[in-house]
Amino acid sequence: MKISSKYIDEAVEQLSSLPGIGKKTALRLVLQMLNRSETEIQQFSESFVEMKKMVKKCTSCGNISDQELCEICQNPNRDHAQICVVEDIRDVMALESTNYYKGIYHVLGGIISPMDGIGPADLNISALIEKVQKEEVKEIIFALSTNMEGDTTNFYLFKKLAPFKINITCLSRGVAIGTELQYADELTLGRSLINRQPFKL
Repeated sequence: MKISSKYIDEAVEQLSSLPGIGKKTALRLVLQMLNRSETEIQQFSESFVEMKKMVKKCTSCGNISDQELCEICQNPNRDHAQICVVEDIRDVMALESTNYYKGIYHVLGGIISPMDGIGPADLNISALIEKVQKEEVKEIIFALSTNMEGDTTNFYLFKKLAPFKINITCLSRGVAIGTELQYADELTLGRSLINRQPFKL
């Protein structure tokens, strides 16, 4: 696609570097932005710069937050003895949207995937073990994607957590096998939480 402006071309390149945005979509968005005022463009770009500077990971669970601790971890009404282990922040958002879960979370930052070069050392696992060692945790809920990598990660975590003699459960298979958690509908996800079952090897 021939673009008659190097500045538009660069903007298209930047936008199309985002996942799910092709060159045609990027061009359409850039041309739309071109029709906006300079003030609007400034506000648009500054919002991303501020987001990058100010948003951080919760020091306790790994969720996104504007403060050291996220709102969930700060909330005294949440059950801090119940920890739901998820792959990434999108899964926290998906589970929160059900309004069924009242515990706290632990974000691994991925799942074990040898094909992608991701091993246990690349994930936020040691912080989970440390939390179980230091705090009064009664239940760990595995809420990882129901695929081979998710099951491998569940198995690894189970072996690490087994010595602590705490209740380890997983979502019921209302979430279809092979489904990434973030794409499950709220009703199915909520029922899978309520009907969770003991994790078994």
